Amino acid sequence: MSVAVVTGAARGMGRACLERLRGTTEHLLAVDLAAPDIDGAVGVACDVADPAAVAGLAERVGELGGLRSLVHAAGVSPTMADPRRIFAVDLVGTQLLLDACEPLAGPGTAAVCFASSSAHLISLAGPDPELDALVADPGADGFLDRVAARFGDDSGLAYGWAKRGVVRAAARAAVAWGARGGRVTSVSPGLIDTPMGRQELKVQPMMQVILDNTPIGRLGRAEEVADLVAYLVSDGAGFVSGIDVLIDGGALEGLRARSGR
Repeated sequence: MSVAVVTGAARGMGRACLERLRGTTEHLLAVDLAAPDIDGAVGVACDVADPAAVAGLAERVGELGGLRSLVHAAGVSPTMADPRRIFAVDLVGTQLLLDACEPLAGPGTAAVCFASSSAHLISLAGPDPELDALVADPGADGFLDRVAARFGDDSGLAYGWAKRGVVRAAARAAVAWGARGGRVTSVSPGLIDTPMGRQELKVQPMMQVILDNTPIGRLGRAEEVADLVAYLVSDGAGFVSGIDVLIDGGALEGLRARSGR
């Protein structure tokens, strides 16, 4: 029996991915902080920042069958949490999930981790080797203490660097999962028309700047991201692994053109 797992499945892009993956496996697990009640899916409660909860999720998957696909969309945004919690959920949680599910990977297994266009936008400010080294090792002792001290109360900057860490974590996992026949990629959505996306757009002035410089001239749709994710976990993407796919309507290039970089 094959199993598809979607975290952050209660709403937004996670929910769109869940709906898009219906019928691709015998079991469909909808994972969120509180177990979602969704027809045709098995609801599972899991805080991805909690190692015990993540281990329990992996055990549940193994009991149901073979892992076919993992879509990790759970996360928190800058207006939702301080830097410590952002890193705990968005980066440490991603690493925990990839590590816990690695033994379940086999030929044909595919995982997609949600990063963000913010992971690319921070590059416009220039390189920062010190921060790159920091986010490359989310399992290090005292990691959350160091990021909390480094980012203070700047949740926006913390979010971008946490998501940069997600891109790198997925790339590293592609090597380990590949030894088992599995694949791992990440996706970096830009401004998407979801409750979380609209909240960020309302509160953070920079989000409007990004939208104003998006060549396609609109917010993305959750279904468009889900279509991309569905391809990445499909057999049609069987030679795609270890990369990040930016889906931002051209915003990064629009901002580069605006800044002359």
